This record gives sequence, structure tokens and C-alpha cells, in this order.
Amino acid sequence: MIPNSGNAVVVFTDGSSRGNPGPGGYAAVIVYKSGSGEVKEVGAREERTTNNRMELRAAIEALSSVSKVKGQLSIVIYTDSSYLVNGITTWVYSWERRNWVTMDKKPVLNKDLWEKLMEICRNKDIKWKVVGGHVGVAGNMRCDEIATAFADNLPPKLYSGPLSSYPVKNILDIKADSFLSERKESGKARSSAKAYSYVSLVDGVVETHTTWAECERRVKGKPARYKKALTEAEEEEIIRDFTLQR
Repeated sequence: MIPNSGNAVVVFTDGSSRGNPGPGGYAAVIVYKSGSGEVKEVGAREERTTNNRMELRAAIEALSSVSKVKGQLSIVIYTDSSYLVNGITTWVYSWERRNWVTMDKKPVLNKDLWEKLMEICRNKDIKWKVVGGHVGVAGNMRCDEIATAFADNLPPKLYSGPLSSYPVKNILDIKADSFLSERKESGKARSSAKAYSYVSLVDGVVETHTTWAECERRVKGKPARYKKALTEAEEEEIIRDFTLQR
């Protein structure tokens, strides 16, 4: 639910890339609810990047813009990236304690941006909310439009002005069923998606594998657990879960 406080700031963010890596763009729509209300859109393009880096850049640039406003602000950030929200609210603390390596002793991807985001979040009142992508959340849809336009090298005109004149009239309307605690793929879509890795647990030892054949050789005929990871962040989560099972 969007806070009613007069000093509340509502932020929508999104990132996009054409290829992973490839050209990309990020976007944020910032709504200042104090006074008569103001809206500021931010966004830009990078020539070679990834979708996750653009999600992080969107949040960083939005908060950098908000930081220029004097006074303590209550900030709510809406994004369709579970990677971003899980990372900044949970994973970064474990990564930092381990000197920025994963539980599988691999360097954490996008460390530079995670550190920037952690720094800019310091001493701020921020609530992070995950919404479904393409489910009718106006702010998310506008950010997607801006980010993909930048990724396609078609820079859009960014709005900055009163909320009353903002073209997206329902920018603050967010339905309760738009929220997701975690983005869920259907079983069919997940099984056909390209794996980032496979994680196995055999005799109390966790290992990661680049191919299913490699994983299968390790677990076949043994009491074991194994799971497919679609992203580095998901791999980290599976390793954490398997480690607790040991």
C-alpha cells in the first residue's frame, strides 16, 4: 500500500537489455507526493550490459535523484525484479561478510553496483516491493517503455513536472494482486528455460555444474538433492538452502 504521508516518495524502476550482455537501458519514475505533487522520470542507455545490471542502475539512479531533496523522506520502491529486492534486502549482507564471494566461492556478479546501492541506501527509510511485470501496474509499464526505448537506441522524452499534468494518470494505482513475494515461472516454462547452473547435494557436499549431464553423473544412483538455477542469484539461494540441509 502506498503511504499517505506528505513526505512520501513513490518510485518505480525497471531495466532492459537486448542480449545478455547487449545494449540496454534503465528507467525510473519518481513521484514526490508532498505539496501538489511532482513527477520526475530518469533513464539512460548503456552499450554493453545485462538486464540485472540495468535493474540495479535504475534503483541507484532513482535514489541518487531522491537524495538531492532535503529532509527525511519515506521511500517506497516498486520493481518487478526479485533479484534486485532479494539482493538488497538479504543477500548483500551475506556476500559482504564473505568478502563478496558466493557460498560456492565464486565472485559475486555486479559487485560494483551492489556496493553503490548499499551505500546510497544507507540511513534512508526505504521499503522495497516486488510487483508482477506486465500485469497492469502503470508505473512499471511506463518504466518498461522508457528502458526498452533506451535499449533500442530510441531515447524517449523524459517528463519532469507537476503530477497533475503527468500523462500517466493512474500512476499511483496499484492493485493488491499485483504484488509478488517471488516471481514464479510455470513448470513448463521453467523446464524449457536455459539453465545458469545445476546445484547438487551428495553426502553433505554441495557442488555446482554447468550442464545437466555433469550434474546427472554426480547424483545418479545416490541419495541426493539437485536443482536447476536460472540465475546466479537463484544459484546462491539454492546453495544456501542445500547447506542448511547438511
